[in-house]
Amino acid sequence: MVEVEHLRKSFGDLEVLKDVSFHVAASEVLAVIGPSGSGKSTMLRALAHLEEIDGGSIRIGGETLAKDGRYASSAKLKGITARMGMVFQHFNLFPHLTVRGNLELAPKLVKGLAAADIRAKASELLEKVGLSDKAEVYPSNLSGGQKQRVAIARALMMSPEILLFDEPTSALDPELTGEVLQVMKQLAEERMTMIVVTHEMGFAREVADRVMFMADGEIIESGRPEQLFGAPQHERTRSFLQRVL
Repeated sequence: MVEVEHLRKSFGDLEVLKDVSFHVAASEVLAVIGPSGSGKSTMLRALAHLEEIDGGSIRIGGETLAKDGRYASSAKLKGITARMGMVFQHFNLFPHLTVRGNLELAPKLVKGLAAADIRAKASELLEKVGLSDKAEVYPSNLSGGQKQRVAIARALMMSPEILLFDEPTSALDPELTGEVLQVMKQLAEERMTMIVVTHEMGFAREVADRVMFMADGEIIESGRPEQLFGAPQHERTRSFLQRVL
């Protein structure tokens, strides 16, 4: 579903991504871990075309988003990025819209579906994330965990094939983290293809099919959770895990 080859990205003189290559299969959950500033979020944003890359290639579901640093046409880009949904660290909900309004806005603007169908899907997804009773509430009246569950439901409204999560629980109090991770775990059980940048080692260990450790803009090592957490091959990985576990 996702093929990344030799991805490079710099901000001025700072090289943030250095020759990053990895693949994600359909229905696979990839957890990306590593210290702050290692390039994890930039890599994720590059997949969603929220950051322009300087070099390398990205293919999504067999379609070329970028090849050798050159992007597809804007029409093709739009179609490819529509296959992905993204959930951000700070929710990014529209404060002037109700929960239902947040869910229904993009499908109305982009997909041209019947209003009744959009409303039915919004109700179904709010039930899925346990927020049916919050449909007419504004984001300012929600907890952080509720906001993030709304953000997940909003991403699912566009029927994405891939979900990208950028540290979805790092802005939450610890007691609210569990309710968001439970929704993500359910999506994983339903075989949604997911790339999750996270500091939640328990989630990475329990839910991910594969864990990728990044540091200093590079992939240091990647493997199944039991291998990477139980017997890391690289000293950099070992020292990171000793600090966070």
